[in-house]
Formats: sequence, C-alpha cells, structure tokens
Amino acid sequence: MRQLRSWLIAGLLVWLPVIATIIVIRFIINLMDWTLVLLPAAWRPENLFGIYIPGLGLILAIVVLLGTGMALTNIAGRRLVNYWEALLARIPLVRSIYSGVKKVSETLLMPSGKSFRRVLLVEYPRKGIWSLGFQTSSDLGEVQEKTGKHVLGVFVPTTPNPTSGFIVLVPADEVVELDMTVDEAIRMIISLGVVVPEWPRPPDAPLAPPVDRT
Repeated sequence: MRQLRSWLIAGLLVWLPVIATIIVIRFIINLMDWTLVLLPAAWRPENLFGIYIPGLGLILAIVVLLGTGMALTNIAGRRLVNYWEALLARIPLVRSIYSGVKKVSETLLMPSGKSFRRVLLVEYPRKGIWSLGFQTSSDLGEVQEKTGKHVLGVFVPTTPNPTSGFIVLVPADEVVELDMTVDEAIRMIISLGVVVPEWPRPPDAPLAPPVDRT
C-alpha cells in the first residue's frame, strides 16, 4: 500500500501541473476567440472553412492590439481616440465604468507606474499576524492629510485566488519590505504557502525597489 501511495503521488506531481497549465491556456484561448465576433459573419473561420479553428481569436486580438498601438503613435489616431473618449464621457453609466477601468489600466500597465511593483508584509488582520501584500499607491491625499501619516495603499490577496482580496491603508513605517518578486509572491499565495521563494537570494537576483516612505 505504501508503494502504491508513493506511485500515486508521483503521478499526481507530474500530471497536476500539466492539466492545470492546459486548462489555463485553453481558457485564455477560448476567451480570446470571442474577438472573432468583430469579423463579419461571412469571414469567420467556421463559415469560411466549415470548421472551428481554436486560437485564431488570439491571433486576431494580437493584430488588433498592435494595430491600435500603431494608430496611437500618429496625430490622427490620437485625435480619433480623444473623440471616442469624449463621446463615452457623455454617457452617464458608461462614463463611470470606462473612466475607472482606464485609470486602473494606466496605473498597472504603464512602465512608470508603481502599483504592484513591491511585495510587503503587513500586520493583518490583527497585530502579530503577518500577511503578504502588494503596494498599490503611495499618494493617498485626504487619507494622509487626516491621519497625519504617510499611508500606503496595500492590496492583500486571498488564497488560492489572488484576484480577490482586501485594500488596507497602512502607515509606511509599519510595513516590512520583502526582496521577493511579485511573481514569487503570487506563486506563494496560489500554492497556499507551500512554494516559498529561495532565501537567501542568489547574488545576481534583482532586488525590489525600496518602499516610498516620503
């Protein structure tokens, strides 16, 4: 029975990561295939070739993104986008959703952004208990003015699903900065703390930028 158990565990260790990877990749491909609705019905693969070809939506999405990026590099494209945004800003409900998503996207994707670039330890949900978090902001305006402290916005994710979590506002002098990368922290969260980053770090490993405590 012990031998059978060891064989079963060894098999699971091989196949579980493979199956999980396939499921995630398949989900992404299926999600991207929704971009095919941008094409006229007569141009869609199932109508042209008579069969469904997975992955074409992903290719179309990349082409659309590259084309949009290229269009934004010239004045005409930028003016068109400004006109489009001005039009959306006149629609009450759409305006709120669009502006919020746009602001978050710019904060996360711009190279100069500081959000989700640092891994922090915060005492949450109470003193003496530490949780992993990601710095999201360092300029909180009214919060800093009324607390009299330099407060950081920290996202504390849940496990094993790091896409949900809590926003906590913590004084900068009460957080502990970690050298682990964001990718390493996410792997640790998803694995329920089983996959722990190597420590001490190799000499050539890049360090996280220091926390802004000013």
